[in-house]
Amino acid sequence: MANQNIPYKIYLSEDEMPQTWYNVRADMKNKPAPLLNPGTGAPMGFEDLRPVFCDELIRQELDDDTRDIPIPQEIRDFYKMYRPSPLVRAYCLEKKLQTPAKIYYKFEGNNTSGSHKLNSAIAQAYYAKQQGLKGVTTETGAGQWGTALSMACGYLGLDCKVYMVKVSYEQKPFRREVMRTYGASVTPSPSETTNVGRAILKEHPGTTGSLGCAISEAVEAATSTPGYRYVLGSVLNQVLLHQSVIGLETKTALDKYGVVPDIIIGCAGGGSNLGGLISPFMGEKLRGEKDYRIIAVEPASCPSFTRGRFAYDFCDTGHVCPLAKMYTLGSNFIPSPNHAGGLRYHGMSSILSQLYHDGYMEAVSVEQTKVFEAAEMFARVEGILPAPESSHAIRVAIDEAMKCKETGEEKTIVFGLTGTGYFDMVAYEKFHNGEMSDYIPTDAELESSFATLPQVPGQD
Repeated sequence: MANQNIPYKIYLSEDEMPQTWYNVRADMKNKPAPLLNPGTGAPMGFEDLRPVFCDELIRQELDDDTRDIPIPQEIRDFYKMYRPSPLVRAYCLEKKLQTPAKIYYKFEGNNTSGSHKLNSAIAQAYYAKQQGLKGVTTETGAGQWGTALSMACGYLGLDCKVYMVKVSYEQKPFRREVMRTYGASVTPSPSETTNVGRAILKEHPGTTGSLGCAISEAVEAATSTPGYRYVLGSVLNQVLLHQSVIGLETKTALDKYGVVPDIIIGCAGGGSNLGGLISPFMGEKLRGEKDYRIIAVEPASCPSFTRGRFAYDFCDTGHVCPLAKMYTLGSNFIPSPNHAGGLRYHGMSSILSQLYHDGYMEAVSVEQTKVFEAAEMFARVEGILPAPESSHAIRVAIDEAMKCKETGEEKTIVFGLTGTGYFDMVAYEKFHNGEMSDYIPTDAELESSFATLPQVPGQD
């Protein structure tokens, strides 16, 4: 079947779109560890989480057993504006590399937000609207999540307050303006507008911020403003659930042509894209039906999987959020102000962390100059300007394809192209001018951050 003529782009019909989200936790033997109350150390239940999150989203967050969760019709109708997204056979890249490997990528950048983030943004905004809330707060790193949530809230008539990591706020003013166009207010984080922001600035004067900082501010704003709740663009179980539409569509498209991937690759920051892409394939692996090699790719500047600790940690720098068991660099870790964009989070999804810990997937880290070399090659031969985040997956897909060239193996590689890089031109400019560096944290820096991990009974 691998030799049959497969089109450049495999499109699905609207009728082939998923009608349910897939909850990979239902097939996991070892479930993700529960969120803990940072004050008592006790697992957090529905009532504990209500001041922060929307009710239905809490139910999804805590549901480890329901395999298929119906997608409300209003959300499916919104999806139809940009879904199903195409699965592309990278014939031009294969030719450029002169590799026997077959390369496919799932392209999630064909919407105004420019990324996969809209898949969960509309779901979270929908449930906030259904609950009768006035608005939501959130954080954003590179800006894709903030843009996506702004779009969803604008569509549903909800107020949206975005705390944007300061370095991205300054590097990507046009991303900020897209959010404002959709009606959101955008504040650089850390800021003087919240107690936790002022505290972070006092402890780290001149800091360029992190996702952990922005999360703290967004949570404080939500819990101190009546009629608001906090929503998150990655990491949480509910987000990976919504993003499963990526993997479900990918698998349906591959199945239409009898294609079975050998290697599945996704960039990993908090885990939303990777978790969504691999979900149905991981389900088959967990059930013992098939086997795949699954690779998470992260920046060497923020290497949660490859150099982090599997431990309970705060999800935010200000220590106002619950504790999650995950691969983490420590909530006080402030990554360098590089162009890894939305991959700057100090921790990783609890679902993916457990799967990685149990040996179901592997992880590699890559330096940003090598990432941009791959991005430039991809842009020139495939005609899409990729986001820096996506380009981490491109880098490793190219590396794996070159290994096939060396060995002569005809492996099939699938990777996630999470979005476009048209708001990342400062990063491309730095690369082209030779001004981009490859900062990698030292062991001493990481040990200093690990020393701040909370003391939890039974912590590894």
